[in-house]
Amino acid sequence: MNLTVVLVIIALIALGYVISTYNAFQTIKTRIKASIQEIGNQLKRQADLIPNLEASVKGYLKHEKSIFDKLTEARKSVVDAVKSGSLNSANTAAGKLNQLIPALQVVVESNPELKANTTVTGLMDELRDTSDKVMYSRRTLIDLTADYNQMLVTFPSNMVGNIFGMKEEKGLEMPESGEFLKVSVTETKTPGIKLE
Repeated sequence: MNLTVVLVIIALIALGYVISTYNAFQTIKTRIKASIQEIGNQLKRQADLIPNLEASVKGYLKHEKSIFDKLTEARKSVVDAVKSGSLNSANTAAGKLNQLIPALQVVVESNPELKANTTVTGLMDELRDTSDKVMYSRRTLIDLTADYNQMLVTFPSNMVGNIFGMKEEKGLEMPESGEFLKVSVTETKTPGIKLE
């Protein structure tokens, strides 16, 4: 009788472990989907801000037509990426927008009249804030994907994953070769700052 009780207790503990591990997998998977949606949400917000920035700045910067062309192209990329739901397309579009922010900052800072315009500075702050939120959302996605994939390869949670046919999550996809993966000697040196 005591052996039966012990076996029942062990079976209940094992069942409890399987259920809690399965639920942990499903929770992380749901949060991964939510973080991908948040990246799209922030990119959409950023794309919606661009027409306002353009309208505010166009009158001041007629000679900076190339920036407006790039803004329009970047905004179209974001809208297309959000519509497609593709994480890779969203990352490419976000990269285009992130490359424009420093160029816009230079233009705004080099034009005192524009720099003093509160609408322009407010929109620039919003773009920077949204860019930071996209970066944070990507970091969250990377962390969640790592947690999920770690559970798939570590014992004993990997047994539960195998039982339920769970597969590795890709997360953010990056090329696995190229110059950007290497750190040059110049990049390892401490940068010097000269204030004149």
